[in-house]
Amino acid sequence: MDEGQQVKRGQILFSLNDEEHRAELARAKAALSSAIAEAKAASLEVDRVKVLVTKKVISATELEVAQAKLAAYNAKIDEARSAETNASTQLSYTSIRAPFDGFIDRIPLKAGSVVSEGALLTTVSDIHEVYAYFNVSETEYLEFIRNGADARRKVALELADGSDYRHEGHVETVESEFEENTGSIAFRARFPNPQQVLKHGASGKVTLTNRIDSCLLLPQKAVFEMQDKNYVYVLDTNNQVKMRSFEPGARISHSYLVQSGLQPGERIVFEGVRNLREGMKISPKLVAGDQVKAL
Repeated sequence: MDEGQQVKRGQILFSLNDEEHRAELARAKAALSSAIAEAKAASLEVDRVKVLVTKKVISATELEVAQAKLAAYNAKIDEARSAETNASTQLSYTSIRAPFDGFIDRIPLKAGSVVSEGALLTTVSDIHEVYAYFNVSETEYLEFIRNGADARRKVALELADGSDYRHEGHVETVESEFEENTGSIAFRARFPNPQQVLKHGASGKVTLTNRIDSCLLLPQKAVFEMQDKNYVYVLDTNNQVKMRSFEPGARISHSYLVQSGLQPGERIVFEGVRNLREGMKISPKLVAGDQVKAL
């Protein structure tokens, strides 16, 4: 067994020196056997005394004494059996087994090391499913709620190298309050991990999906800011550019959802906005929507 190795539930991971515990278990078993023998002898004595009492050879008080001794020996059996169970339990602790299927993490100690009580031998990671924790802004959270969010909302994951994770996840929980410093709220999503691609502590980007029946998308590249307002250059029928302010909504990938200020069908300058001025006349080249997404 080594670091990073896959283990199965119940598999022995570590074995501690068990000589002392085996000796204690042997003593407990011997004490139990002795208590059982003493109780058997006391039971036979009760039977003998009963006969003598019936024949009125001895008084009934002798029978009560014999029965009390038998009860004491039976109690001694219970005590010895409890000690045996405890010794057996302590012995079982010398074999450290995997609590579930998973992968072994770092092993700080080596064979022969002295282990003190409470020492961490290793950790086992169960990664057949992985939680992804991420924060979203208050605006995104409200959009999530308005779009009929539930406890099983589907999400996608982009890995650290930019590739898409092949399995979709589901939002399971949302925290109850926003962080005061950032104004964001934490989500937790669960992703299946059958190929063990995801590891604890890995990073990536989680994408929430919102359904929008009809909307106006504006490429983020076409937008510029002035005095905390958002503007674009709109082309009129004479191919003259006019600066227009608009109200952006949520940002989706490299585009904005337009809340107000622009209308469908208007021509927007996509590239070269930094070189333009109000009223300039240009010779536009139309760019299709799918080309805009690819740029």
